[in-house]
Amino acid sequence: MNKHIVVLGAGESGTGAAILAKTKGLSVFVSDSGQIKPEYRALLDAHQIEWEDGQHSKERILSAEEVIKSPGIPESAPLIVSLREMNIPVISEIEFAARYTNAKMICITGSNGKTTTTSLVFDMLRRAGLDVGLAGNIGNSLALQVAQEDHQYYVIELSSFQLDNMYDFRADIAILLNITPDHLDRYNYEFQNYVNAKFRITQNQSEKEAFIYWSEDPVIDREIQRIQPRATLYPFGSKEQHNMAYTDGGNLIVAAPQAVEPLEIPIEQLALQGKHNRLNSMAASLAAQILNIKNDTIKESLKQFAGVEHRLQYVATVEGVRYINDSKATNVNSCWYALESMTTPTVLILGGKDKGNDYSEIDELVLQKCHTLVFLGVDNDKLEKHFASIGFSMDKDAPLRMLSTHNLYDAVMAAHDAAKEGDTVLLSPCCASFDLFTSYEDRGQQFMNVVRHL
Repeated sequence: MNKHIVVLGAGESGTGAAILAKTKGLSVFVSDSGQIKPEYRALLDAHQIEWEDGQHSKERILSAEEVIKSPGIPESAPLIVSLREMNIPVISEIEFAARYTNAKMICITGSNGKTTTTSLVFDMLRRAGLDVGLAGNIGNSLALQVAQEDHQYYVIELSSFQLDNMYDFRADIAILLNITPDHLDRYNYEFQNYVNAKFRITQNQSEKEAFIYWSEDPVIDREIQRIQPRATLYPFGSKEQHNMAYTDGGNLIVAAPQAVEPLEIPIEQLALQGKHNRLNSMAASLAAQILNIKNDTIKESLKQFAGVEHRLQYVATVEGVRYINDSKATNVNSCWYALESMTTPTVLILGGKDKGNDYSEIDELVLQKCHTLVFLGVDNDKLEKHFASIGFSMDKDAPLRMLSTHNLYDAVMAAHDAAKEGDTVLLSPCCASFDLFTSYEDRGQQFMNVVRHL
């Protein structure tokens, strides 16, 4: 009798997992409490996969031998609690897909920089002519690719939510960029729970696999000392720490033991500028060297990489004011990196669904770089109280102003009115988008649309 699989959530990952299960001869049923998008319905129907939406048929779900869960469903959801009580395994799409491929897995996580680094690694492998797929939080479903066009390499962006339900999965190359408080609402407001989730990326690695990490992140350093990963370590950061990638005299140096000779490239030639992007470039280049990609190919990518949409994305210059879309900054630390890269007086648009944020992390940079803050959210009370405490005022004549808005058009118009020639208007929200938008992409797209009509 075929193993009975239930897939919870019929988005990109769930639909892909269902199709892979079907192609492997498993019995599969898909359940989504929301409405399944037409394109995913069509895919499920084309593969003759039974599905339901707008509800969960509990009895049927609890009869599963294994459940593949969308990363968006929290462990605290009653249905997940019931499955755990019945000892029914609940896994992620990535965990499931990895059972059916022998591809090399290059996996990237961190609180910030995941998408940029993942995209950069993918660009390097593709330029090298490797058969590579892009999966995880970006690209197409890993399971769907394994089912339809299995590649020799996968570059996978992994969120903490995806890592939570990965048990036997092993990354050939794991990259951990940084760890700062994020998604604490999903982790009982316990930072260590979130840290533990991030470190699952190296949990099954042996000395044959590579663990690339930022050596100067205090949280990562502490955890490495505590758990002593079995993987071969590839630290990056500053030259003084004896890292395998670092900056020296205006150059980026990358020297993994696998490389015939160190890679050296002037920082000014990097397509991605800013301190955080130098770190992302180090991590990606180490991964490429471990895979024996030639330094010339890595350099070409570092010089020509186009960047990631909604991440410090230039939109337009209007009346001498530059507008930058950083909608992907869904946590405070990500906004910190954006502000750190600003070189002109800044009007900062921030706000949205708060995830237990501590805004004091950006206080120093806000005071240094910003003369006006524009809040964008259903509820801006927490923002108003915090930034009032460091000197911002609703008074229109105040040197440090803050303005409260509740839709994107009003936020952009308020920023436009506050900005002077030579300023930058930066959308870098610090928060999730779900109070007013369907996603950070929706938020960024709306921002760009309004700016282009100024």
